[in-house]
Amino acid sequence: MSEPTTWAKIARRIRVPLGFLFAALYLWLAHPTHASLLIGAAIVIPGLLIRAIASGHVQKNETLATTGPYAYTRNPLYLGSLVLAIGFAIAARNGWIGIGIVIFLLAIYLPVIRGEEEFLRSKFPEFDDYTRHVPRLLPRFTPVGKASGSFSSELYWKHREYNALLGSLAILAVLIAKMLWIK
Repeated sequence: MSEPTTWAKIARRIRVPLGFLFAALYLWLAHPTHASLLIGAAIVIPGLLIRAIASGHVQKNETLATTGPYAYTRNPLYLGSLVLAIGFAIAARNGWIGIGIVIFLLAIYLPVIRGEEEFLRSKFPEFDDYTRHVPRLLPRFTPVGKASGSFSSELYWKHREYNALLGSLAILAVLIAKMLWIK
């Protein structure tokens, strides 16, 4: 039974370095066009918004977040990342990137999510009830409880969520440069 926990811990540690490695491979394999960039960027924007709103509702390790986007899905930050990944896959116009994203999600992010859920279950007694009503990743159409919890810009800045915006802008800029100068 300790095997999944061990992999979850390893996955948690390697996800950021692997993410940077994947980003380099992504930029190398990408073959963007005007259309793929426009469609991809149009999908990236909602991913950034989901992450931004979620970061303004979560007080990591202090309280169980159940308001705002957490009333629809237990993992809105990961949902936002998934939406971002889909947008960037479309912008890159390369099927191997899509396959890499699916592998990354299954091999890294699902074990990390499970590990985080083990922690939340041990820290917050109400977590089991929350999991019975709110799906893990894909959101409900109607909220459970108070969806209108207050967004905190202070939490947004504390969690440094602006880095997702800056990183996305940097990747889009490189894709635009690659499209314009490398034909």
